[in-house]
Amino acid sequence: MRILIADDEQDMLRILTAYFQKEGYEVFTAGNGEEALAVFYREKIDLAILDWMMPKLSGLEVCREIKERSDKKVLILTAKSEEEDELKALRIGADEFIRKPFHPKILVLRAKKLLGDEKGQRYKTIRIDMEGSKIYKNGTDLQVTKTEFELMCCFIRHKGHILTRHQLLDLVWGLDYFGDERTVDTHVRRLREKVGGDLIKTHRGLGYSVEASDE
Repeated sequence: MRILIADDEQDMLRILTAYFQKEGYEVFTAGNGEEALAVFYREKIDLAILDWMMPKLSGLEVCREIKERSDKKVLILTAKSEEEDELKALRIGADEFIRKPFHPKILVLRAKKLLGDEKGQRYKTIRIDMEGSKIYKNGTDLQVTKTEFELMCCFIRHKGHILTRHQLLDLVWGLDYFGDERTVDTHVRRLREKVGGDLIKTHRGLGYSVEASDE
């Protein structure tokens, strides 16, 4: 899934981007309201996370235009504490409202709930239990490791797209991981043995993918 995060604080953008990418989401960022709308019109996003106080256009103005033009979910971030502010945001069309400061994990969880992505999902013969961090095939627990679980989630969230080894290292192992890219091959091989060799495709010289269709 694709998420827009708009905030004029660069540190906030960097931190939130890292957290959402770790969960396998594709993230687009904007430093002001005009950039946020440009991303909205250019990319097919599923959720917009907008800071209320931004240069050029406020988060509320961006929210209003997004809601007038689409049915995409919008979550407003703000340092404002008055209940009237929350009511104003919700009246404009915001689906969720979170006050700063907050823990990034709380924001990720709220975003997942808005997207209906917090409990689990299915892909072909497997079911992913997001809360239990388990993968089942035809009802059987595959006993995957934490890394294998995150790797499969990453593939499914980016289904239809080839992910390079370097991208997988960043998305699954983290931006601060400096290990050998061959570790990706080892984990993909072990994951294939559990989920079935036909689910994860190898693209020689490029990387790995799962098919866009889950039929």
